[in-house]
Amino acid sequence: MKQSNYLQALALLIALLGLFPFVGCEKYTGDKTDLSFIDVPEFQDRDIAYVPILPVLDNYVYPTDVVAGFDELIYVVDNGTEEIISLDQAGNELGRIMVPGVKAMVQDRRLDILAIGTKDTVIQGDAYSLTTIYRINQRENGYGLNNARITKSIVHPFYFKTSFTSSDADVEFNGIGIFGDNFFTVTRTGPRNNPSQFGGPDDAVLQFNSTDQYITPISVTTNIGFFSDYFKQPSGIATLAQPPQNFDISLSRDFVFTSLSPNSALKVQLIRFFQSDFGSSYEVEDLISGDTTQAERFLYEPNRFDDPVDCTIAGDETSYLFVVDATRDSLYQFTLTGLEGVQPPAGAASRKNVIASFGGTGQGLDQFNEPRGVAILDEILYVADAGNGRVLRYRLTTDFE
Repeated sequence: MKQSNYLQALALLIALLGLFPFVGCEKYTGDKTDLSFIDVPEFQDRDIAYVPILPVLDNYVYPTDVVAGFDELIYVVDNGTEEIISLDQAGNELGRIMVPGVKAMVQDRRLDILAIGTKDTVIQGDAYSLTTIYRINQRENGYGLNNARITKSIVHPFYFKTSFTSSDADVEFNGIGIFGDNFFTVTRTGPRNNPSQFGGPDDAVLQFNSTDQYITPISVTTNIGFFSDYFKQPSGIATLAQPPQNFDISLSRDFVFTSLSPNSALKVQLIRFFQSDFGSSYEVEDLISGDTTQAERFLYEPNRFDDPVDCTIAGDETSYLFVVDATRDSLYQFTLTGLEGVQPPAGAASRKNVIASFGGTGQGLDQFNEPRGVAILDEILYVADAGNGRVLRYRLTTDFE
């Protein structure tokens, strides 16, 4: 279909949807708390914006993550049914696998899945549900989730100690990111945050190698000192190693993380890894902020977010950063230099970034109810709209050919 016909058909479908009330599935978590007191940004209609792609993928109960794989498939984590579902890029379902308590995942470059879930166990006569990383192999018996099997379980706290206390059951893994060499990193939260305790503070970003061996929590150097307890309630995490699969994929140890701490003014930060003859270190990257000749708003703008539960980075030359905020029911887009928005098209009168962030509470095609996951592949943006039980797809107007 020619581009003009495609856009006309898309506009007609959206107009027709506006004539009928949108019917969503019953909310998995019940009615949402009234958050009208929060200052939710208003996103105005504009020429440069994300256009929804139909149909809506709504065969889910409570989707908490959506991931673009190195196999160029799309994976949806449905916490409501405790399943991972694989889709092709047209939205057709290809397979499913049950994973206890699953809430987030990533695919490594060997095409294994690393999924965060739970494992029920009995310790000294008491039952616990412990946060767990599951490794899933889907290559052995014909590729796909329908033939996949769990090959390893990394159960907290037994990857770094053999003893157990009841407070270990209060610890949670939240987000997981893969590096280009198949090392991976995991965000962890919990009640004990003594940096000198065995295994590091509960609030931490952890490192594992490509054979799933635990390395250490990440410590961070800032302009005011060195911190082994830098991360506060970390949630989402994204590395620079993103699909599609290629030979020059980034091997950087840099990553972006999100924080849900109410005491953090900057809840999304870029952490850079530096290696020298004197050793290595992780440092907070200073990003552009306040220069309104380049953008109207910025990633490092204090109190820009309430609950940025997830983030991802585009695997193309743009390296755009996307963040979903589950309280503001919004999606935000930034450059990795900290500018909000996208570069204007060639020939535009201004070279200033144009804001493409959007959202607001509701069931419309440009609205969300507790978005919890975001992914991008081949210029198509995916959002796991948990409260509405659906996955939405978008394409930027400037990306249409």
